[in-house]
Amino acid sequence: MSGPVRVCRFRRMIALLGGLAVAGCATSQPPPSWDGLELRPAKGIDAVYLKPGADFARYRTVLIEPVQVAFKDTWNPNQGERGASRNLSISDVQQLRENMASAFRKTFADELARGGYTTTDRPDDDTLRVTAALANVYIAAPARDSFGPSRTYTVESGEMTLVLELRDSVSGELLGRVVDRKTGIETGRLQMTTSTTNRADFDRAVSSWARRLRAGLDAVHVKAP
Repeated sequence: MSGPVRVCRFRRMIALLGGLAVAGCATSQPPPSWDGLELRPAKGIDAVYLKPGADFARYRTVLIEPVQVAFKDTWNPNQGERGASRNLSISDVQQLRENMASAFRKTFADELARGGYTTTDRPDDDTLRVTAALANVYIAAPARDSFGPSRTYTVESGEMTLVLELRDSVSGELLGRVVDRKTGIETGRLQMTTSTTNRADFDRAVSSWARRLRAGLDAVHVKAP
């Protein structure tokens, strides 16, 4: 899939995210249906929608598309007295975006591999296509490379929202959609925020989502004859 097409799809997913939030996902009452998908109960996830009668048991391989990352409109990576030498440039922010996207895909691929699922770059009859976007990303006190030496005291926590779609890789048929917002650990008091704590929060959230996907595939394969 070409770059412009991926960008257009990402923008559409963000628009859908906004529509769902307006409809009530941010509260306890998400809409019962969305684009022909039905809301399903899912503990610990804001909203999970599946196509009625979708046969996930036939998928044995997974195609993970490049992940799109969009920072929150109000996020200012250079806010506060950091000093010019520690300010993030436009290229630094782009590198941070690419690092997050790469880490996301690797975490998902590794978790699926532990469950015996093969990731592939080619669509096939038994391949499930996963399209993921991270929206409204806010990183508290980011370091220049997101992992380098950086130390700040803050009471705010980072956050990001996952918008994930599941499709048949050949037909493109939409089979499921997940929307879930994660925040970092909040203590309500001033605490040290570093690149290490930022990465830990990110890894914790992405690993949780990856385990959910693997568990869902495991469940349908156990039920399948």
